[in-house]
Amino acid sequence: MRDYDEITSFLGEWGPFQRTIFFLLSISTIPNGYVGMSMVFLADIPPHRCKLPYLNGTGVYLNQSLPTQVINGEIIYSRCSRYKWVNTSRTGFLNDTESCLDGWEYSTERYTSTIVTEWNLVCEEDWKAPFSSSIFFAGVLTGSLISGQVSDRYGRKVVLFLTMALQTVFSLIQVFSNSWEMFCVLYFVVGLGQISNYVAAFVLGSELLGKSSRIAYSTLGVCVFYALGYIILPLFAYFIRSWRMLLFVISIPGLFYVPLWWFIPESPRWLLSQGRAEEAEAIIRAAAKKNGVTPPMNIFKGEEIIAFMQLTSKVKSQHSYTYIDLIRTTNIRNVSIINFIVWMIITIGYFGLSLNTPNMIGDPYVNCFISAATEIAAYISAWAILKYTPRRIALSFPLLLGGAVLLLIQLVPSNLQILSTVLAMAGKFGITAAFSIVYVFAAELFPTVVRNMGVGACSMASRIGSVLSPYIAFIGTYNKILPYILMGSITVVVGLLSLLLPETQGQPLPEKISQVPPLHCCCNRRDPTLEIDLEDISIRNGKNSGQHNSSQGC
Repeated sequence: MRDYDEITSFLGEWGPFQRTIFFLLSISTIPNGYVGMSMVFLADIPPHRCKLPYLNGTGVYLNQSLPTQVINGEIIYSRCSRYKWVNTSRTGFLNDTESCLDGWEYSTERYTSTIVTEWNLVCEEDWKAPFSSSIFFAGVLTGSLISGQVSDRYGRKVVLFLTMALQTVFSLIQVFSNSWEMFCVLYFVVGLGQISNYVAAFVLGSELLGKSSRIAYSTLGVCVFYALGYIILPLFAYFIRSWRMLLFVISIPGLFYVPLWWFIPESPRWLLSQGRAEEAEAIIRAAAKKNGVTPPMNIFKGEEIIAFMQLTSKVKSQHSYTYIDLIRTTNIRNVSIINFIVWMIITIGYFGLSLNTPNMIGDPYVNCFISAATEIAAYISAWAILKYTPRRIALSFPLLLGGAVLLLIQLVPSNLQILSTVLAMAGKFGITAAFSIVYVFAAELFPTVVRNMGVGACSMASRIGSVLSPYIAFIGTYNKILPYILMGSITVVVGLLSLLLPETQGQPLPEKISQVPPLHCCCNRRDPTLEIDLEDISIRNGKNSGQHNSSQGC
């Protein structure tokens, strides 16, 4: 029985059809880059101190009215307290301190407004700024959970455009938020669409493109264009210093993606798995026409159509795939659990470093730009690594490298802070490369019948890490070294753990759950004469029962 890649090999690997799909799906991820990272500027905390209304005309100086505090080795005026004022003929100040009863004064040297200055998210309320990002990532977590099943049931294309619309419309509504609570509720919905769009675009491209294009698309395609969106952010933010106007400007481009609906087709792989062979064949014939090749009279043989239909969740009386299938058998359970852990830790490191750029030495706009440029270099390197290196090594090496250099930051002398920034960017380079590689690896590990669900579940697991990452970055406002120690340690651990995953380089994409290979450390004690295929049994018998014993771990 031929697999899908073999059946469609007559299309070629890099014709006009593939180039069009590559470019259109890649540009669909540009808004994800700046929407996901916009809180670096929307929620930045400018220098601030208590308002001192009694200073007007009194000749009293700041050092008489404000206590001092030490943050990161620097003595500054207190941000959250002032000396009590008593209106007497003496100096007027007591040694006792009080909170900022009259509010705060914020420096406007860098921003005219942020959500922090808008709603006074400082001092006792300072937890709200990182919590705003956590709310966004909670939306991403929810979107990852929902979009996987919806995409596997209703199609990759529907979810791609639905989530793009969700992200754009609610970002525009968010501009008019009149309270922090309203901002967060809308930000949750924006997060619901943000990564769901990215995952749908990734899976759709992986299924539309051939083997040789798949790696380039997963790294030089969606990842580099995501980074291009990220690199645009500091350019916009440098010229637009009001958070409302900045959010409005970066939301508008999402409207320009509507016409892509008529140029991006549904995945023929998914259509076949749903039993819609005629629609799949029509798309493949259109692709052949665009590439200038003549398709066979019958693209799919009768038994191949039946085989693809047997994989479908559409045939409800035979087998319906759910998230439970990601842990149903030993092999797919091991692959799923390790992927969940690896994705979660990579995301903690990636977003922790990205959101921590304002705490680095130097200009935050320059730091953000360098951070984004580092991602582009990392994605290009990831493409080269994936092309010539086994997947396990390709994932493990940048994780170990990134974690190691982050741990070295604690050894840098205080008079060489620029070296700390260089090491942080080197760590970001390694973790970002791994972030790109893990998408490719996961898509090759999960079978077609649950691929989007599997990648979506991994993305969902990673969002647990992203919900925590704003607080790891928040620690950096008080201790610049601790976030790097935390992120470096856990990154090294998952770098070693990723070596357990099975190798997929040069292998055809698995179609059924029974085709998922065992872990690299495991002994495959499969007896071909006794192999039992749960899916085949359920299809023949019309029920979902029995145990899958086709392979056994160590």
